[in-house]
Amino acid sequence: MELHDVWFVLIAVLWIGYFFLEGFDFGIGILTKLLARDRTERRVLINTIGPVWDGNEVWLLTAGGATFAAFPEWYATMFSGFYLPLLIILVCLIVRGVAFEYRSKRPEEKWQTNWEHAIFWTSLIPALLWGVAFGNIVRGVKIDKDFEYVGNFWDLLNPYAILGGLVTLTLFTFHGAVFASLKTLGDIRARARKLALTLGLVTAVLALVFLVWTQTDKGDSGSLIAMIVAVVALFGAIGAIKVGREGWSFAFSGITIAAAFAMLFLTMFPNVMPSSLNAEWSLTVSNASSSPYTLKIMTWLAAIATPLVLLYQSWTYWVFRKRIGTKHIADAAH
Repeated sequence: MELHDVWFVLIAVLWIGYFFLEGFDFGIGILTKLLARDRTERRVLINTIGPVWDGNEVWLLTAGGATFAAFPEWYATMFSGFYLPLLIILVCLIVRGVAFEYRSKRPEEKWQTNWEHAIFWTSLIPALLWGVAFGNIVRGVKIDKDFEYVGNFWDLLNPYAILGGLVTLTLFTFHGAVFASLKTLGDIRARARKLALTLGLVTAVLALVFLVWTQTDKGDSGSLIAMIVAVVALFGAIGAIKVGREGWSFAFSGITIAAAFAMLFLTMFPNVMPSSLNAEWSLTVSNASSSPYTLKIMTWLAAIATPLVLLYQSWTYWVFRKRIGTKHIADAAH
């Protein structure tokens, strides 16, 4: 295996890590409207991710930076071709972070309600658009012989990509509901489990259609194994939440996300961005990569830094591992 193959795998791992962690972040943001009944319960949900949401977003920065350094052609084509949807995602992530920080700065009900609306929409929109973006990458987009995207925004809104967006939206919301049941106490925990069961069944239907479509169109034996793992893990998560085993359900829902996105990357390889106009114009791990020397330096840096980051983030989750409920929320509005 050459270094550009190694870095394709590493970038896939970074994206999978991002969606595993940010997935339940997005889910919690969406559940502030679907699950919480009042402002106190919304504070409970927000507090479940309060210590970790910003650390989870670092995975996106790392994935984007690694793509830029290891595969500059891939980065340039993807970020120019998907400029509008990625800009919308970026704006949502900025507003979402501001909303988390500013919501509690003033006691007025209108002030807090407006920021709560912002948290909901800036969680829902990226959860949808990430699926649309990756659906298009797997399906193939209009790339010419100069490796430039020559399509338009409306070309990205095809049935396959839209279905991919609905899958990520429901899957992340289900992941968030399982996380809420794992991290909360009392009535909100019981309602989170009940909602997670419903969301899991909806996700299963959409995911089965999307994964089978992907496997039929692009798959091989490796992607078939990943698809089977994803489907089995999803039903395992649904079964575990049904019997009240939130920890197992969260683990299984995380495996579902990891296996599903692993399947997408497996169907792409050795392409990193297939061309729908001509297969010879596709970006691959070889024609889109940086020089071997650059990849070598990056490999050494990643080998040193990655374990330290994983240890630190694991420690953060351990410190904030306890459940919270409405009894832990102060009565004061401010």
